[in-house]
Amino acid sequence: MPTASQTAIACLLMRGGTSKGAFFNAADLPSDVATRDRVLLAALGSPDARQIDGVGGAHPLTSKVAIVSPSAVPGVDLDFLFAQLQPDKDTVDTTPNCGNMLAAVVPFALETGMVQAQGDSTTLRVLTRNTDMQCDITVDTRGGVVQYAGSARIDGVPGSSAPVTINFLDTAGSVCAGLLPTGQVKDRITVRGAGFDDFTLDVTCIDNGMPLVIFKATDLGATGYETVAELNADTVLKARMEALRLQVSLRMGLGDVSKKNYPKMTLIAPPRDGGSISTRSFIPHVCHDAIGVMAAVTVGTACVMSGSVCEGVAVMPAGSLEPVVSVEHPTGEFSVALGLDPANPQNVTRAALLRTARLLMRGEVMVPTSVWAGHSDPI
Repeated sequence: MPTASQTAIACLLMRGGTSKGAFFNAADLPSDVATRDRVLLAALGSPDARQIDGVGGAHPLTSKVAIVSPSAVPGVDLDFLFAQLQPDKDTVDTTPNCGNMLAAVVPFALETGMVQAQGDSTTLRVLTRNTDMQCDITVDTRGGVVQYAGSARIDGVPGSSAPVTINFLDTAGSVCAGLLPTGQVKDRITVRGAGFDDFTLDVTCIDNGMPLVIFKATDLGATGYETVAELNADTVLKARMEALRLQVSLRMGLGDVSKKNYPKMTLIAPPRDGGSISTRSFIPHVCHDAIGVMAAVTVGTACVMSGSVCEGVAVMPAGSLEPVVSVEHPTGEFSVALGLDPANPQNVTRAALLRTARLLMRGEVMVPTSVWAGHSDPI
């Protein structure tokens, strides 16, 4: 309801994995998409690099929104719509998934009374409306409430928390037409662009939950072990990557992605800290301090595919039908447990992973009534 010149909207600020964002009940937001997007931009304070006039965190990883509702789909408990905002832009992208924010969806639903705890642990099926992907999420609900304290640790988040287990049921072709959107496990691309010499390199274009363009860091003059700050400051490297991204996206059937947050660009190198592969992930223009959940699943999938650019770079156990891929990133590693089809070991049938989440703040976020005056009738 309007308060003075502002509209108050119920909101929880939550950390999901290595991301943070505002969580809303869909019923509390405008049903009209254009109005909803204006509300989200105003709530987070975009466009402004500091997001000083909103609750955004001035970084893509903390400029995110989750919209949750009870699901009408048989067998599904909750619907989740993810929205990626950018601090300095007026865009609201609901095309890709976010597996980190996904980790806080069930805790949000329990905290708001949208669903009830099932016992010492609660497992609910969630549909990500962005890509129609379903997953089963299990959280600790001893005592009938969400438990946040625990011994689970994930790189990129200080301390420890209660585990959130996510079992993805169908991730191939989340945004693209299929797992390998170009029809090839590896493509050779020649990029011609202004400001740098033409270059040719091999890439694997793959979408197993997140569209990625994966390539060897050395093919663009990097090592793959640079710090986030070093990569973000490398304007030549970023210009070459963006030219590659815009060109290869056409082959992936994604069209003009100049204003899209996908595909993500992923530099790979041999592991050096005991993992399976080393990565530096761009989302898509800023180097990730870690790596996204679905990006890790997709990289792990490429690691088990014969002929991908990961072959000869990744260190993988031979013959396992349930490999665990340890994806190294700038602040640690991210382990993904895969299930492979015995009849075709390159076919990934299951991906499971561990995240954590925490409720940070509950209350109301305020937006100007000039943006939205609130629901005129009760929901």
